[in-house]
Amino acid sequence: MPALYLSHGAPPLADDALWPGQLAAWSAGLPRPKAILMVSAHWEEAPLALGAVETVPLVYDFWGFPEHYYQVTYAAPGAPELADSVRKLLRAPGTPVQDVPDRGLDHGAYVPLVEMYPDADIPVLQVSMPTLDPQKLMEIGRRLAPLRDEGVLIVGSGFFTHNLAALRQGGVPSWSAEFDDWGQRALDAGDVDALLDFTHKSPAGALAHPRTEHFAPLFVTMGAAEASGELGAQRSVIDGFWMGLAKRSLQFG
Repeated sequence: MPALYLSHGAPPLADDALWPGQLAAWSAGLPRPKAILMVSAHWEEAPLALGAVETVPLVYDFWGFPEHYYQVTYAAPGAPELADSVRKLLRAPGTPVQDVPDRGLDHGAYVPLVEMYPDADIPVLQVSMPTLDPQKLMEIGRRLAPLRDEGVLIVGSGFFTHNLAALRQGGVPSWSAEFDDWGQRALDAGDVDALLDFTHKSPAGALAHPRTEHFAPLFVTMGAAEASGELGAQRSVIDGFWMGLAKRSLQFG
């Protein structure tokens, strides 16, 4: 299976004229996954935690939106077999793993999945990010890479630029456009070192990601892709901007 990094949007993504169709077309061109492993910007917990594996609820982790966004459902099957595989892959090298059986899918997971797999018939497991350290996240991705050979779609869900406080009405902020351009060029060049040190190597990095949790899932995806030599062979499936933020979304493999 490929490994993905996607920009997940907020709940109003569903009302956008373009983006839902882009996500649907992307998933239609992928092999059907046996299961989906989600790493979202919106769940940081250490040690690394596995979410619900039986009945999978949703976490409406946003405030001040119209009521209908809180009525969205996504009754995906749990993925207990995938959870067992994740525990084995991560615990063997000594990485602590915990279970949080009542933790459901947050909007970084279910908002894109509703558009990509609307039938909710593929087992889904969400795991937490135990750190924001790019090197450590990439190592987690490396350890999870064998899941791809088992038909698991590994998805890092973030946002290629993310600074809601610095957004202004109208147009694309220069910091968002500059970081997006830099990131695309670094990815195309396979410049892993620059990406790992993006807070220092990128233009406008402090504005594009004043806190780095929305870029961090990319490194899990990169780690999962590295074993197959695909870091320099990624492609941007979705690009452009949404409300001033770069929605660049990537496929490795």
